[in-house]
Order: sequence, then C-alpha cells, then structure tokens
Amino acid sequence: MMSINERQDELIEEFSMFDDWMEKYEYIIDMGKDVIGLTEELKSDDYLVRGCQSRVWLIPAQENGILQFQADSDAIITKGIVGMVVRVLNNSSADEILKSDLYFVDKIGLKEHLSPTRSNGLVSMIKKIKTYALAYSAKAI
Repeated sequence: MMSINERQDELIEEFSMFDDWMEKYEYIIDMGKDVIGLTEELKSDDYLVRGCQSRVWLIPAQENGILQFQADSDAIITKGIVGMVVRVLNNSSADEILKSDLYFVDKIGLKEHLSPTRSNGLVSMIKKIKTYALAYSAKAI
C-alpha cells in the first residue's frame, strides 16, 4: 500500500503534465466526476464540513486501524478538491494522518489558484479529516 507522501507525489506528478491552470481546473473537475458520492441519507449535518462555501460531506470509517473516507460535494470543483484530499489520506492509520505534512497543496499551486473561499474550504476539509483521525487515535488508547 502506498504511503501518504507517495500518493502526494503521484498527484503532483499528474498535475505537472498540465501547462496552464485551465487544464488543471479541468483535471480537478474530472476527479470530481470520479468521486462516487453519497446517497441523500448520508448527506447529514453530522458529516458536513464547516467552513466550506459549498456543501461538503466527509464520512470516516475505520477497519483494522486503517481510516477510509467517503466524500461528496454539491459543487463539482469542490468535489474534485475533496476527492484529492481523500485520495491522499485514504487507507492510512490515524497516526499517519495526524503526522502528515500535506505539501501537495503548495506543490500543485492550489493555494494561489483557488479563490479564498475554496482555499478556506480546503483547509477545513483537511482539518476535519485530522479531527476524525484524532478521535480514532484517542479511541485506540
């Protein structure tokens, strides 16, 4: 299984193939289309990520010490962004997630190319996943 850093490097590599930001946005939109999404019943306020302009849901699950996340959003670019975050952090232990340095955000150039509200939303998604990881690691003690 790949590490968080290996998955980040893979994502950075994929984005390096594009010359301009319009192509990168299209790629993010395509990634959003690949996110399986959630049924309406799962789109509850319990899983809503606060701080996002559009609605984003993140649902954690843990099996054998490994965390997995399902995600969805009602906005296609945001769905692609949450899809990237989940792709990087999925199938990792709570400890790995808590210790991870998510350098892909800067390396891809997301911070400077996303609107301030989307950029804040991205930070909120990462915080939410780290909060879930913290809760799961506390249960393991």
